[in-house]
Amino acid sequence: MAEAYPAEGRPRRRGRKVLIGFVVLLLVLGGLLVVADRVAAGVAERAIADQVRQELAKQDAQSAAPKVEVGGFPFLNQVLAGRYERISIQLTDVKGNVQGGAVDVPRLDVDARNVTASLDTLRSGRGDVVAQTVDGRGTVTYDSLAKLIERPGLKLGERNGKLAVTAPVDILGVKLTVNGTADLTVAGGKVALRFNDLTAEGLPNVALARTLLANYAKSISIDVPLPELPFQLNLRTVEPKPEGLVVTADAKDVPINSAG
Repeated sequence: MAEAYPAEGRPRRRGRKVLIGFVVLLLVLGGLLVVADRVAAGVAERAIADQVRQELAKQDAQSAAPKVEVGGFPFLNQVLAGRYERISIQLTDVKGNVQGGAVDVPRLDVDARNVTASLDTLRSGRGDVVAQTVDGRGTVTYDSLAKLIERPGLKLGERNGKLAVTAPVDILGVKLTVNGTADLTVAGGKVALRFNDLTAEGLPNVALARTLLANYAKSISIDVPLPELPFQLNLRTVEPKPEGLVVTADAKDVPINSAG
């Protein structure tokens, strides 16, 4: 005789199927919400990138297409709250004009944090979009700095954490190679280069030769004006690195929809 199974076994199996189906539905809906959230964030990122391009054009600067990332998740919750955790902007191949010359900045990273913008402001385009803090970090190439000094054959680089110079000179008819490092300071949106300790192997051991070398050091000690930074960023520090002169800047309570 065949064994009989309790009738309640079948409802249990149907209950498990319903539960599994419900979980799958939740996962699908969750995935759709994530996709919708990222799509909305992408629209905002493209709008911000367009505005950054416009601000660069106003400053007579050029760059590759800006890359923008709106941080924090979910994005739509931030829209409703009118507060955004972080907006990151990356600019590459930046060229800015300064006093008739050009400064090359291979990369400029800007991070705006605790950004407030009402939903009405986003809809209408009117009103303030304010970042509580903005931090910037950029790299200025040594070649563009050397061009501003305007001395044939002069080369700049990093040596043991300091800005180093190598240049050919002619002192009292003797062709020499000058080597040395510079002290760097930041003031008034400019980077001051001061070459106070230059040496030249083979320098004639006479007072006039030493005076001429000191005069050359003064002639290449300049104040380098940097291009106007976006988002009201104020220059804070400068540090020589192998890839170039790294500068940092910051600002507070910045209206980022009218940067400049």
